[in-house]
Amino acid sequence: MDSPIRHVGRFVPHSSAALVVLTVLSCLVNSMTMGYDGNMMNGLNILPSFYNTINLNTAGESANTGIIWVGGCVAGFFSGFILDRYGRKAGMAWAVYMTSIGIILQSSAQNPAMFLVGRLIVGIGVGLSSVACPTYVSEVSQLKWRAFSLGFYYDFWYGGGIIASAITYGTAKIDSSWAWRIPSIIQVVPSLLCLVILPFIPESPRWLMYQDRQDEALEVLAIMAANGDTSDAVVVTQYHQIADTIAWEKANKPSINWLDAFRTPQSRRRMILACSCAIFGNMSGSGIISYYLGTILTQAGVTNTTTQLEINIYLSVWCLFTAILGTSLADKIGRKRLGAGTLTVSMVFLFLVGAFTKLYGDGSTKSGVYGTVACIFLYQGSYAFGWSTLLVMYPPEVLNYSLRANGMSIYTFVSNAAATVVTFAFPYALAKIGWKTYMINASWDVLEIAFIIWYWVETSGKTLEEVDELIDGEYHSDAPVLLGVIRGEVEVGVKEGMEVKVVETGSGRNVATQ
Repeated sequence: MDSPIRHVGRFVPHSSAALVVLTVLSCLVNSMTMGYDGNMMNGLNILPSFYNTINLNTAGESANTGIIWVGGCVAGFFSGFILDRYGRKAGMAWAVYMTSIGIILQSSAQNPAMFLVGRLIVGIGVGLSSVACPTYVSEVSQLKWRAFSLGFYYDFWYGGGIIASAITYGTAKIDSSWAWRIPSIIQVVPSLLCLVILPFIPESPRWLMYQDRQDEALEVLAIMAANGDTSDAVVVTQYHQIADTIAWEKANKPSINWLDAFRTPQSRRRMILACSCAIFGNMSGSGIISYYLGTILTQAGVTNTTTQLEINIYLSVWCLFTAILGTSLADKIGRKRLGAGTLTVSMVFLFLVGAFTKLYGDGSTKSGVYGTVACIFLYQGSYAFGWSTLLVMYPPEVLNYSLRANGMSIYTFVSNAAATVVTFAFPYALAKIGWKTYMINASWDVLEIAFIIWYWVETSGKTLEEVDELIDGEYHSDAPVLLGVIRGEVEVGVKEGMEVKVVETGSGRNVATQ
């Protein structure tokens, strides 16, 4: 039943391979904006042209770094509504507009207050895109590409970081009071790239299905998985999974709002699973290194500004490499093992950072300083291997459709709230108790590891609809398990009018759907 594509945008290519690349790119440019921002602030806080123009004390440094997360918290209140009402792509577009306005304000700032307002608006835009992009990519990507596509989201946080590190490093060589504005202005580029890509990607098939636009949803599934062939077994199976599950959710959850996150034990469990990523991702120690590397290196005995900027670049390259490696292995390792395993390794190195800072922080022992820097690299590398991959992969997987947009809004709110605590509190902690900060943070990581092992569910190899069975205890469709169809364990025959006959040939569900 191979029908022509009639409903998707005229600029959307019918090649599945091209669509995979474009959807990944639409997500990456957003994560690059966030990665760029984090490393830009790392660099700006080191640049004399910045701190001489925007004079900051410890409180001001905390505010300017942390205000972007406050903006993300604000975005969490309305992001879900926009995505459910106007579509996933509309949310991505609105995020670009908001981020661009904020970047213009912060780049032209004449005083700390103006810079602060600009960063607040950037935070709102980044917060909205942090909801829209993972939600969109999780709903559009095929099963075999979902882990790769979502995992790459935060992998390219480091890609943005590399660019920002290189630009701030080059900016340090410019002897001018306005030099710090250069990296701030360039931050707008990834946002504009996202806007360019949007006409070439389709809307989420799950959102279209919920809007009763079944023909469009089928065509999007077809071009994403089978170059437009609507009779392909994978396309047909996934179409019926989504249709059945959306119908069940409409019958049992007629409203879509924040309250849905707390109404039932299943919804509450979904939110706990999603928000655990938000808390663990920000409070496991990475926030200290990501935003206050200069302070950490100074306490470790590395005080030269140029050396600190060079380490910032090398660290971003190293983390990008390990993050990509972790993403490529995410399905093979599994979500639970990836989360608990990498957090355990990271915890060990964070303890060592604290110990070495205590012993060699005066800089008198060169080998001790090298050891401290090496542990920082090993901590960030192991964290990036697992958690850069999981942060936006796992939350949309455990949230069902009715809860996904608002659930990701709550996740974003919690994530930004946790990041706000880290960015505001840790400068004071580092100033007051120094190396003990790492010891306390690493001890907290023990509780995180135990929670993952005890409470998380394994979502690898399952469609978003099949994950329901792990949490609700019930699969809401008669369609076969998609992995069985892909492996040839289940034959799917299509009759006129999308009537589907399913014949079990291996270890699949033996069902017939109409």
